[in-house]
Amino acid sequence: MTKPATGDFDATSGGGGDRVGRYRLLRTLGTGGMGRVCLARSEGGRTVAVKLIKPELAAEPEFRERFRLEVAAARRVSDRWTAPVLDADTEAETPWVATGYIAGPSLEHIVSPRGHGPLPALSVRTLAYGLACALLDIHGAGLVHRDLKPSNVLITIDGPRVIDFGIARALDAVPGSTLTSSGMLVGSPRFMSPEQLKDEPVGPAADVFCMGAVLAYAATGQTPFGGGGSGGVHAVMFRIAQEEPDLTGIEEPMRGLIADCLAKDPAARPAPEEVAARVQPVATGASSPPWLPAQIIAELGRSAVELLDTDTPPPASAPAAQAPAAFAPSPAPTTAPAASPDAFPVTWEETAASVKSEGSEWGTQVLPKPYLRPADPTPSPRPRRTGMGRRAAMSLAAAAVLAGAAFAASAAGLPLPYGDSDSGSGDNGGPTSDVPKEFVGIWAGDVERDGKPTGQYRRFAVSPGQLGEIVATSISLGKNYECKSEAELAAKPSGGAGTSLRLDTKVVSSIPADTCSALGEHVLSRTDGDSLHWEAAGRTAELHRIAGPEKLPEELLGTWRRPLADGGTQRMTIEQKAVGSPAAALVSDGSSDHCEADMNLVSTGDTDSPIRFAPPAVDRAKSSGPCQFGGSSTVHTEGDTLVRELSNGQRLTYTRV
Repeated sequence: MTKPATGDFDATSGGGGDRVGRYRLLRTLGTGGMGRVCLARSEGGRTVAVKLIKPELAAEPEFRERFRLEVAAARRVSDRWTAPVLDADTEAETPWVATGYIAGPSLEHIVSPRGHGPLPALSVRTLAYGLACALLDIHGAGLVHRDLKPSNVLITIDGPRVIDFGIARALDAVPGSTLTSSGMLVGSPRFMSPEQLKDEPVGPAADVFCMGAVLAYAATGQTPFGGGGSGGVHAVMFRIAQEEPDLTGIEEPMRGLIADCLAKDPAARPAPEEVAARVQPVATGASSPPWLPAQIIAELGRSAVELLDTDTPPPASAPAAQAPAAFAPSPAPTTAPAASPDAFPVTWEETAASVKSEGSEWGTQVLPKPYLRPADPTPSPRPRRTGMGRRAAMSLAAAAVLAGAAFAASAAGLPLPYGDSDSGSGDNGGPTSDVPKEFVGIWAGDVERDGKPTGQYRRFAVSPGQLGEIVATSISLGKNYECKSEAELAAKPSGGAGTSLRLDTKVVSSIPADTCSALGEHVLSRTDGDSLHWEAAGRTAELHRIAGPEKLPEELLGTWRRPLADGGTQRMTIEQKAVGSPAAALVSDGSSDHCEADMNLVSTGDTDSPIRFAPPAVDRAKSSGPCQFGGSSTVHTEGDTLVRELSNGQRLTYTRV
């Protein structure tokens, strides 16, 4: 393993010598339960956030394994509405992950009294659209955020970005860890779901509840269940679990949407794709204002242009590569950090008393207010910017100028200087989706070839997005395989009757390994009724919409057992998890071997479809012997018996433990 550098990284010096992989650490942004977050730059000048894991967590094999899995899943999340995972080393002595640095303050900072206060209705609607799309991407990768709150939502000129997703889930995977053994909850109490507070199974619906609380905060400046002033945090937790939210001041239709998201019963909450559909921007062809008030956009542009991809070469004396410095908590700065071209090309214009700390499992990310100005008013040569960074900076500068002009014109009572535009903004100021809203949702059906069933099952989750972006995830289930894919929108739909989505797919997961391959272009077309027609490589399917929360029947949950032919036993444990996640675990103890495997949930069953599981994925590290579990299967109960029917026709029966 890589050895850490001697000494600790100096959080106040601006750095310059310490490196993690290809990234030079500039300074510490914050510390927390999992480690610390550092501002860093790549060799090409991209600004990133590098997250370093605490040594005591890295020393626990269970945590390290969970960290590997979470990083791998987070890599698959689209970066349209999130901070992308750029690089990671999960095997280093100090494991780390580098994500894109979002040049914008948090929603908490924007809405707080020190910021700009509650957002207008159109901004809240666009925020809802962005958060719902982010959750679609996060859940599609098999992750549950668990800590969606205003400080984990960053505000940029072109929409919100969700950060700190997935990795926080590693905390409760460490058996006996002091992080969980003392009853610590993963999340922030004011923005937690009832099931989190009750220590019940947490699934994607918990994130929807948190999203509702975040939207209420954005619209009113107050949390919907109070701030804990009277009775403290326990009073807030009680109100979340037992009382209705206070949505005073929120107008319809957002009031009704937020109330639905805050339903106590997870099954009653809308799915993210439903939320996105209810607030989806509709292109009208007319000019539309930005998604944020003009004065906020102007300030964002001025600060972001100084941070985007500035190419700051490392000191000549810096070593070519060093291991990450060992973690040691650093005190929060008591004075505003001094400006330095190497650290941050702007000065802080607030004292320590006015700096807002944004808490998260990753620590405290101290963000500058957006009205930062250059450190030295005297003109000086500007740092060189690389291609994409320079174009992005120019775009931000142009947006800031446009927003500033709009604000000035509005203040003077003049017409807004927008005119006709091809910017792709919807009528609520958010980005227009190239995916027609009637395609958005979850669709599934049986596959045919030449009009005959193949025994395969296909599922698509379609989300809003634009040309070239990932707009769909797909699961293909065969008798002996499961393939997961993601799909980019390959062409803009023409609109009108016969509208189709043309998708370019890429395989992201295969069970068994190396079994799956892409089928080329996929075409989804609307048909009569609420269904889609799918076609690819000579295969077709009528895909029917899956409405409402996907949830396994309660009678299936728990541990079941059956005897094996050699006198051993096999146990199957079924949990309430999202589709695509390992919701069932198999453990077989025979006379001479021990085998463990997980099965991904593919469908939760409805009037026309059984409950389906993917072929078991054997955990070879925990198993001994040949460990043959069979292919795909369906499950159902018959009285007190659980029946698992394999794709080869074999029928296995289990009794409850």
